[in-house]
Amino acid sequence: MRHIISALVENKSGVLARIAGLFSARGFNIDSLTVGETEDPTVSRMTIVVRGDDRTLEQVKKQLNKLIDIISVRDLTKKGFIDRELLLFKISVGQDTRQKAANYLEKNHARVLHSTSNTLTVEFVGDQEHVLKLLEGLSDYGVKDMVRTGRIALAKE
Repeated sequence: MRHIISALVENKSGVLARIAGLFSARGFNIDSLTVGETEDPTVSRMTIVVRGDDRTLEQVKKQLNKLIDIISVRDLTKKGFIDRELLLFKISVGQDTRQKAANYLEKNHARVLHSTSNTLTVEFVGDQEHVLKLLEGLSDYGVKDMVRTGRIALAKE
């Protein structure tokens, strides 16, 4: 099972390395990790997606809470949350496929940022389900290059 952990941490150098080292030392694989400042510039929010059972997650949370720079740790998985991921990608298009691709992208709320005679550079923001659906539908066009941010999430409460 995938768990989404939200951790508030002190915005200091080395915090990310200590947290990544904690996961690595205990053999936990991180599926996705994003970090950014919050409304308070001295605090950052880390969104960590990790696979494991509930026992594994409890272990991870206990280990995180032992670190000095951690302010709070929450498992958002079983609570209501909103998550998003940003994709930037290029797809191949020809004169005959450009309009079909543009229609597909518009229908899926993706935005073309740049175009050349044979590529479209596109931005898409959505939850994991929509990201996977969009990528599946793009298989006809050939994704030439892609970068993903990883998931970010906030509790609904």
